[in-house]
This record gives sequence, C-alpha cells and structure tokens, in this order.
Amino acid sequence: MKITVTFLFLWIALLAFAPHSSAQENQGTQQPSSSAAAGAPAQRITAYTLPPDLYRKARNLNRMRFGYRIFSFFYGIFVLWLVLRTKWSARFRDWAEASTGKRFLQALIYTGLFALTIAILQLPFDILEEYVGKLYHISVQGWPSWAADWAKAQVLLIVIGSILVWILYAVIRRRPHRWWLYFWLISLPILLFIFFISPFVIDPLFNHFEPLSTKAPQLIPALQRVTRRAGQEIPPERMFWMKASDKTNFTNAYVTGFGASKRIVIWDTTIQKETPDEVVFDFGHELGHYVLGHVWKELVFTAALFFLLIYAGYRSIGWLLARYGARWGIRALDDWASLPALLLILTVFGFVANVAGNTVSRYFENQADVYALEVTHGSMPDPGQAAAHDFQVTGEIGLGDPEPNPVNVFLFYDHPSYPDRVHQFVTYDPWGQGKEPQFVK
Repeated sequence: MKITVTFLFLWIALLAFAPHSSAQENQGTQQPSSSAAAGAPAQRITAYTLPPDLYRKARNLNRMRFGYRIFSFFYGIFVLWLVLRTKWSARFRDWAEASTGKRFLQALIYTGLFALTIAILQLPFDILEEYVGKLYHISVQGWPSWAADWAKAQVLLIVIGSILVWILYAVIRRRPHRWWLYFWLISLPILLFIFFISPFVIDPLFNHFEPLSTKAPQLIPALQRVTRRAGQEIPPERMFWMKASDKTNFTNAYVTGFGASKRIVIWDTTIQKETPDEVVFDFGHELGHYVLGHVWKELVFTAALFFLLIYAGYRSIGWLLARYGARWGIRALDDWASLPALLLILTVFGFVANVAGNTVSRYFENQADVYALEVTHGSMPDPGQAAAHDFQVTGEIGLGDPEPNPVNVFLFYDHPSYPDRVHQFVTYDPWGQGKEPQFVK
C-alpha cells in the first residue's frame, strides 16, 4: 500500500528537514538465480531460503541497512543541533526579514535556505546509499536521472514546506496557547488534498504511467474476475502500468489515492518477471488494501499520531527555548529561527511514532496477504504456492533477509519479513481445515 504522500506531508514537510534514511525493507535488485526464472516453480516451496552466495549478500546488505537507519536518526538530531548551535537558523531568519516584509516570502526564503542546508549535509549519505544500491545491483538508475529526481524532491520539499511553515507560524502568532490544535486541524485538509492530487501531480514527476489496458491488456480479464469475486467494480481506467525498469529491477505494485484519484499501479518489472498467477496475486493483495479500507484507516491513524506528536512538541518546546533559545539566537517560539528546535523535538518523538506507524502497516500488509490468498482461491491451481514462489523470486532479486534482526523488524519494517510472509502463504488453508476464511466467504 502506498501512503507515501501522507508521510511526505507529515514526515517530510515537518520532520524531513532532518536527514533520514529512505531505505525500505522491500528494495533490492540482485539478478535472480535459476529458481527465479519465469514459469512454474521447479519444486514446492515450504519456506523462504536463499542459496549461499545470495544469503551472504542479503545478510551483509541488511546489516548495513539496519546500521544506516540507526545512524540516520542520530545524524538527523546532530544536524538540527548544528544548525542551531552555529546560529545558521538565526542568520537565515535575518536574511529573510531583511529581504522582504511579507511574511509568506519570508517563510519561502527561510525555508528554502534551511531545507537546502539540510539537503547538502545529507547529500553525501544519499549518494553513498545510491552507490551501495548500484554495488549490490539494487539500482539501475543512471546518475543524471538520480540527480534529477533528487533535485525535484528538494523543490517539492521547499514548496510544500514553505506553505506549511508559513501557516504554522501564522497560527503560533495568533493562538500561542492552542497553536498545536489549530495547526493540526488546518493541516488535515491540506494532507488530504496532497494525497488526492499525488497520483495526478507528484507521482508522474518521478515515473511514467500508462493505462494497464494499453501496456498489458492480456491481464485485464483475469484481474476483473478477481475484482468481481471481491464484489468490487474497479474499471480498467483505475489500473495503471508504471515504468520502473529504468530505475530498478525490483517488482512491486501498490494502491494509492482516494475517491476519483484512487488507483492500483503495477510496475512493468512485475509484469516482466512474474508469472500471470503471481501478478494476479499481487493485484489481489492491493485489492485487499482497497476493499479493507486500509488507505483511510492509515490516514486516520497517521492523523492521530500527528496530533500526539505535535502536542508533545508544544509541551516541550517552551523548556528547550527557555534553556537554549538565547544561545541559539532565537527570540521566541514565533521566530522563524525556532523551526529547527521544534523539528529537533519532533524528530525525537517521531522515532516512537514511526515505530507505531510501522507496526500498524505490518498488520495491514498481513491482512492484505490473507485477503489475496482468499480472493484468488479457486481462480488458480494453488494461490499459496504462487504467492510463495512470487516472494521467493522477489527475495532473490531484492536480497530479502532470510534471518532478519527482530529489533530491525520491530523498529523499521513496514511490511512483514520475507520468512514470515512465505510461511503464511504455504500454511494458510482454512478450507482444508474446515474453517471460515477471514474476509472472502
């Protein structure tokens, strides 16, 4: 499920001025071994395993990812402290106020300088992360294309961040004792608007999309049979093909948007590397998010987390500024220069919020896996084996960790681990056990 824009708003626009790791559990593109060839699996899968060479690579890569995520958290705190300690934030405020008397333009200047400073301090690690991706054959994206995507992300951050910073400080000045509540209320429709327009405006900035009926019409009948069994009507106009092969060899599909913008997207690499049954299972998984209302549920949960997060910031920022504000050149909370201090607090509390968000995400992903097994039951010889083979192939391509660190899973995984998912695929059989399926009766 793709709730990227939700966290673009909450974590990028408010928190992601701090450096952060963009590593995901389900990334990676090592060339598959012979068992990953298209077609039926050579033998029945009973568990997720990797051959010795891929096992070593997967273990090394995922240890590095775990370490990088921990490092990114502390590095983010350090960078925000550095911007405050060196009074760069105060200088940015002075430059913005000297340039214009208009508050929005001041917000734009200050936010742009602040965001670019953070981006430059983070850039060496972004480059290193991409280099490791290429070293492990995770990324196939050329450096010019990568640089263009990086630049577009910074422009988006500055535009969205400037608007939110301007609103935030306007609310702080007008409601100094309830700013956290009013800003939260104002932010919700903005969040929904960004999430709504993302498939139309933001996503196409980074990838190319076409109707699935144009690029892979042979899949449409099988997908429509699954949607009918689910009691849904998802027209082909809501099914999209995305070109991912110019950036990665990894396979994926996701659901995004809501209302008129809701759509299911299947990557071209998925169609190239997976059998038709496996593609249908992937579709069933995304359909599960669609039918079970996970998009709205995660939006509501994220809004609740943001409420708690910003309230915690409100309760803590006064103490922090009273102790260090003068030393950092910050006049008061309504000073533009206080933004890194507020983000510093939100980053610390946000770590816990992110763990909670990942926990809920893993639960939703597990439900979607179960739904996919149930909705495809009877439409293919063995949905469990199709799913297991799909994830065995994906794991070999993506170097999924066969023995993930439980702490890493708890803190950072937004999907269940490969071993857990494959185990569920090969053992879930309520029909053979005389039990009722959970979702598709």
